[in-house]
Amino acid sequence: MDERGQETDRERRGLLRIGLAEVYNPSMVPTLNPGDHLVVQYGAPVRPGDVVLMRHPFRQDLLIVKRAVERREGGWWVLGDNPYVENDSREFGAVPDEFVVARAVVRLRRPPRAGQRSAVALLSWVASAVRPVLRSSFAR
Repeated sequence: MDERGQETDRERRGLLRIGLAEVYNPSMVPTLNPGDHLVVQYGAPVRPGDVVLMRHPFRQDLLIVKRAVERREGGWWVLGDNPYVENDSREFGAVPDEFVVARAVVRLRRPPRAGQRSAVALLSWVASAVRPVLRSSFAR
């Protein structure tokens, strides 16, 4: 939407805005590992359980990946899948809607390291490299 709240031509035509993001920290382990890449859809509707790309509330120049758990007053309550990493709403509270910039659609697993490139390791990687990022009920 433009600044007047009207749909733009691009939105009316339903063009998808797709991007690529890399995971750098372990906050989403076991779902995502550092080095994994995500295909994300910008401006996609977010529902509880979705993995989202968002601006960090304390450093808006930093993009982070979290799971949208529920709507609360003030925005989305987001958590990492790794309970030992607290860089999420437990630390910074609900995230305003405008900070959630994209929804993850597909995970691209990083390729095996040079020492792990046996035929079995490569076949295992190929079988698991591209997976949809599924919504979770997120029961902790």
